[in-house]
Amino acid sequence: MSDRSALLLLACALTVLVAALTGAAAGYLARRDHATYPAALTRGAAAFGATLLLTATVASALTHR
Repeated sequence: MSDRSALLLLACALTVLVAALTGAAAGYLARRDHATYPAALTRGAAAFGATLLLTATVASALTHR
């Protein structure tokens, strides 16, 4: 495995970890706001998806030449 592919794999893993933590925090905060479990799960999933979308967009903009 080359250094470039290892770094890319590490960056992808870090991105997914940050997105999962963001989704968990959003679900937790929604639940603390007295949302139902399905509503809290939906908010967490939306935050997870939005974080992945944002990081993919930024990565695409940075690598586009």
